[in-house]
Amino acid sequence: MKRRDFLASAAALSLLSADALATNKKKATASSSAAKPTAKPGRSSAKPSASSSAGRGPVTHTPEDPVIEKPPQGTTAHRLPPVKAPEPPAEWRTFEITTTVKPQGVTGASSLWLPLPLNQDTLFQRTLAHSWSGNPGQSSMRRLPDGNLEVLHVEWSDGRDARLEIRTVVTTADRHFDITKRTIPPDREDILRRNLQQSSLIPNDGLAHQLAERIIGRIKDPVAQAKAIYDWVVDNTVYDPSLPGCGSGDVRKQLVRGEYGGRSADISGLFVSLCRSVGIPARCVYGIRVGPSRLFRSLGLGSNDATRGQHVRAEFYSPGFGWIPVDPSDVRRAVALEALSERDSRLQSLRKVLFGVWEMNWVAFNIGADVTLPGRQIPMPFLLFPKLEASGGLRDGTDPAAFTYTIAARQIEL
Repeated sequence: MKRRDFLASAAALSLLSADALATNKKKATASSSAAKPTAKPGRSSAKPSASSSAGRGPVTHTPEDPVIEKPPQGTTAHRLPPVKAPEPPAEWRTFEITTTVKPQGVTGASSLWLPLPLNQDTLFQRTLAHSWSGNPGQSSMRRLPDGNLEVLHVEWSDGRDARLEIRTVVTTADRHFDITKRTIPPDREDILRRNLQQSSLIPNDGLAHQLAERIIGRIKDPVAQAKAIYDWVVDNTVYDPSLPGCGSGDVRKQLVRGEYGGRSADISGLFVSLCRSVGIPARCVYGIRVGPSRLFRSLGLGSNDATRGQHVRAEFYSPGFGWIPVDPSDVRRAVALEALSERDSRLQSLRKVLFGVWEMNWVAFNIGADVTLPGRQIPMPFLLFPKLEASGGLRDGTDPAAFTYTIAARQIEL
């Protein structure tokens, strides 16, 4: 077909399309006019619709039909995603934690700082009571500004016969993350910003950022990014039970050496560092085991003795889901203490469970980082073990020779 013939055909086709459109429009107008009844003089033929009449009347909401479920049309709340208050767990367990401190070889004035369980109620933990006895000259509960950290601070004028016993009653419920429910209201912006910042031992830039970028690749979803980081940490860290306490928590040293692992503060700290470096708020949660585990024997207490039961977990934040619990350290602990093969089906199940679940045979103490005790200038990376200040300086509860203390935990019925 020649060019002029093609242009002529195109012009004719466009005219035909325009004529057909005009004809259809006339027919639609005529049929609409024929169907519409003629209004009588002095009366209006339009009747108010159900929606308009409902809009003028009062909007009634009930517990089964709350305003957050069906906000009024046209309001700002109507344009927001659905937000529901999380449902509290049905099954709770109550534990009594008894800490006894008897410093040995201490003379002169001495002070003790003892970390306490979370001072704010959550959907997985509530502190019910504190009581203490002994012979301190002064004793008080003090709340430090970082991480809602609460401590019992006691002082003795002469530490040679110092003694203290404190009982705490805490109730816990297993914590589960449900990926099908994206209805959690957002956390405060200052809290999220704080958990994106680096601390003295947990960096969020440099080597941490480079490593995290390689891990997540092209993944865009925050939950999927955190899952990739969790899997990498589980696959590339080693649990070392010979280290004192919960480890040093020094993530910088791990990144510089390229040797990853340690104990719970080191492994959970590495997860937190990698998350923060790619813009995912994350934090370590410091606590103590208080009962046996239903998953593996090594992940709980074998008796009532919890003196060396301190354990560090982690959580990260995702919009709509809130704070999501993880525990990569306990996956590696099970490998080290249960002698599991990397291909063991029980291990594969455990690593799936511990992304999004905390078995609450464990009590959370605080989320504090770079903690400065009252009257002291040098901050500590975290506060999980008792600290005793006496002649010779600050003694750390991770060293059995520093001073004597015991922690007993048992489940009770209220």
